[in-house]
Amino acid sequence: MEAQAHAAPASTATGIPNGKLGIWVFLASEVMFFGGLIAAYIVLRSGHPHWPGPEGHLDARLGTLNTLVLICSSTTIVLALAAAKRGAKAAIRRWLLVTVLLGATFLVIKGFEYHAKFSHHILPSTNVFWSCYFVLTGFHALHVLGGIAFNLVVLAWTFDPVSWSARGHRLELAGLYWHFVDIVWIFLFPLLYLL
Repeated sequence: MEAQAHAAPASTATGIPNGKLGIWVFLASEVMFFGGLIAAYIVLRSGHPHWPGPEGHLDARLGTLNTLVLICSSTTIVLALAAAKRGAKAAIRRWLLVTVLLGATFLVIKGFEYHAKFSHHILPSTNVFWSCYFVLTGFHALHVLGGIAFNLVVLAWTFDPVSWSARGHRLELAGLYWHFVDIVWIFLFPLLYLL
């Protein structure tokens, strides 16, 4: 096992490292963004007597599978963080790679869902439900893609001792972002697929 040798992250006046404070502020803005979208969905839905309409049915099995995929990916990012605390770079790489693959699996499943809808001529312009569905899941998918990119950057740093010693603490920031992405899906899944 390699010893963990991270440069101490710079702290703010609050005693919280700059990077961690920055990611929390960023996540707070993202909570407001998704909160606004979800609130708009709830308002539109409550004002619509026949929601979502006869063509507005989603495959709850695919939504459930995607939920399980993201829950598993939250576990693997936690395992990567635990490996970092032990200084086990091979384990960090393995768990980050699994996290990335699970994120990609989520996007592939979502791609199959989109393809099925498009092939039945169901588009965002079909009705209000589908506009909401494609906006909410589309923005979420973009955030998953961003999380995958962030995790790949952190994974690349593990191969360079200089980068890892200077930036390895950012694995925790990647984990916070990834958990946020998972939590957003935990809200979207029942709203769109079950209720």
